Amino acid sequence: MEEENTVRSEADTAIGVRHPRDGVSVIDFEGDLTGASETRLAEAFSRASAAGGEAVVFNFTQLEYMNSSGIGLLVTTLIRAQRQGQRLLAYGLNEHYRQIFSLTRLDEAIFLHADEADALSAISD
Repeated sequence: MEEENTVRSEADTAIGVRHPRDGVSVIDFEGDLTGASETRLAEAFSRASAAGGEAVVFNFTQLEYMNSSGIGLLVTTLIRAQRQGQRLLAYGLNEHYRQIFSLTRLDEAIFLHADEADALSAISD
């Protein structure tokens, strides 16, 4: 069993970008989202925003771990998105992280959805 205070490295994070349709990008998280993920998330968001799309969707289905620094990175990304006039949506969060989003009120700014199809449908609305 891994100890809670184990330092996790950037190597524990994979962040990819897809473009399922015009104006929408999906950022896929795999592994851990911690302070060590800062560079990868910033680069992924830059790639996702490069097309000038209206929305970015976070796919958390393969997220294994997120700490308070990871939440902070999401807040920073939210601010960047708002400055660019983009909406942020997310899906795939487990119940624990959904509760954290609710407690921090992050779910009021990054809208949570059941799955990718639901998130993409919400963008069209």
